[in-house]
Amino acid sequence: MAIGLVFAIVIAKHLYGGLGQNPFNPAMVAYVVLLISFPVEMTSWIAPNAISSEPVSFADAFSLIFGGFDADGYSLQQIRTGIDGITMATPLDAFKTGISNGNTSAEVFEQPIFGSLAGVGWEWVNLAYLLGGLVLLKLRIIQWHIPVAMLASLTIVSGFFALVLPGETGSPLLHLLSGATMLGAFFIATDPVSASTTVKGRLIFGAFIGLMVFVIRTWGGFPDGVAFGVLLANMCVPLIDYYTKPRTYGH
Repeated sequence: MAIGLVFAIVIAKHLYGGLGQNPFNPAMVAYVVLLISFPVEMTSWIAPNAISSEPVSFADAFSLIFGGFDADGYSLQQIRTGIDGITMATPLDAFKTGISNGNTSAEVFEQPIFGSLAGVGWEWVNLAYLLGGLVLLKLRIIQWHIPVAMLASLTIVSGFFALVLPGETGSPLLHLLSGATMLGAFFIATDPVSASTTVKGRLIFGAFIGLMVFVIRTWGGFPDGVAFGVLLANMCVPLIDYYTKPRTYGH
């Protein structure tokens, strides 16, 4: 964590002149540095394993929060003496591993980590981020060009390859509702400092990120590609802005 903070604040931001001067998204710089420097620690998970013989249900959790005891009369302190499970790899990693092992996408989706649309839990997280992004658009905190272009690009490319290479690539829904797609589209790629500044440039910027996310997820060495896609697009911002700058008024 300390290494990530140093790279985000000192290297990615203040080295270039401080707030408002950084050409790269500081959070993505820190994440990529940690991911490349410590790949085992950042990408290793323990397989799910039931630990408690009687896991806490939703009703028990509700009763604990608002009443202090579950249905059987156990307090929160007593419940906290044990845990009901431990996590494992993300759905994108499980999907990528399954495809590389020769399975089809339908066979991979039979694993319990996947739900009806994408990974169990991840689909709802991404839908929540989508809802938050729509609120930002409604409040005019961000503009629509980058998130719409990114999601449209990712949808079109993943849909095309799902038709051309059926069973070998993920569906558009899997890509849209997995990993950091919605978080990246609405809360990361829209960073006003490191993103493109022209209207056409924002559309190109977002579309390029969506393309890179699919390429890295499908053929790259990492299960998710949002951070890499954002940084690659940051590198292209001067070129994008140069060729998409509007005509001077009167010319």
